Amino acid sequence: MSAPALVLFDLDGVLVHYRHDVRVGTLAQCLGVTPARVEAALFGSGLEHTSDLGEFDTGGHVAELARRLGVKVTLDDCLAARAAAMRVDPAVLALAAAVAAETQVAILTNNGLMLREHLDTLCPALAPVFAGRVFCSAQFRIGKPDPRVFAACLRELGVAPEDALFVDDKAENAEGARRAGLHAHHFTGAASLRAAFQQHGLRAAYAGEIRA
Repeated sequence: MSAPALVLFDLDGVLVHYRHDVRVGTLAQCLGVTPARVEAALFGSGLEHTSDLGEFDTGGHVAELARRLGVKVTLDDCLAARAAAMRVDPAVLALAAAVAAETQVAILTNNGLMLREHLDTLCPALAPVFAGRVFCSAQFRIGKPDPRVFAACLRELGVAPEDALFVDDKAENAEGARRAGLHAHHFTGAASLRAAFQQHGLRAAYAGEIRA
C-alpha cells in the first residue's frame, strides 16, 4: 500500500485529552459565577454548538457568552479555560511529528474559530507540527461526521480523498470520512494508531518501535 499524501487528525480525544469539567470549572472561577451557570450558558443554550458551526466568530462568541451570563467575559478568560482543559498525548504527538517528516499532516476538529485562531496559545506543543494547518467545522459551517466537511477541508489542502487518512476517536466521524472517500482509522490509543500507520505504508511509524 502506498503511503497517504495527508494524515488528517482529530484534536480532542486524539492529539489531546480534553476535560469538559475542567473547562467549565476554570471559566466559572475566572468569571466569578457557578459552574452550573457556565454549563447552561455555554453548552445547555447551544452557544458552543452554534459557534462550532460558524454562527459566531471569536469576538461574537465571547460577547454572546457575556450577554447570556450577564457578566463581563474576555477572550483571555475563554482561552484560559480551554487551555486548562487540554493535555497533549505525548505518544500521539510523537507519532504525528514522525509522520510529518514523511507526509503532510493537518488537524480537522469540530470547534469554533477561537481554537483555530489561537491553538498556538491554547496548546503550544502542537504548533511545531501543525502551525498553519488547523481546520475547524466553523470555517466550513459543517461539522463531522458530514462527508461535506471532509471534502471542503481536502479542497483547502489540495489533496484527493483517496490519498488521505483520517484519524478520529469517534467511530461515526471515521465512518463519515470513509463516505467522503478517505481512508479512516477509529482511534483507540497510540499503539493501534502506530499499527494503522504501518499498515498504510508510513515508514516513520516504525521509528522507535524497538525501544518502545
